[in-house]
Amino acid sequence: MEMTGDVLELDPTGEDARRVALVERIVRLRIEHRDLNDVIDRLGDRADVDDLQVTRMKRRKLLIKDQIAWLERELDPDIPA
Repeated sequence: MEMTGDVLELDPTGEDARRVALVERIVRLRIEHRDLNDVIDRLGDRADVDDLQVTRMKRRKLLIKDQIAWLERELDPDIPA
């Protein structure tokens, strides 16, 4: 949606809705990444932790980081398509 003078123009391509969806997905992934980081930090202080579970959480955290980077490139690509 864009304002041109006094006229409100709708985005016929759906690009605005796509960008909003990407931003919402990025926000959700950042929250999940932060939460995983907090859990991993808390578990690191304990001796009775399942190392395999922590490793899985770290891998999930890295996957989320990669997804965030990919989505951010989709929002603002370096090279015009």
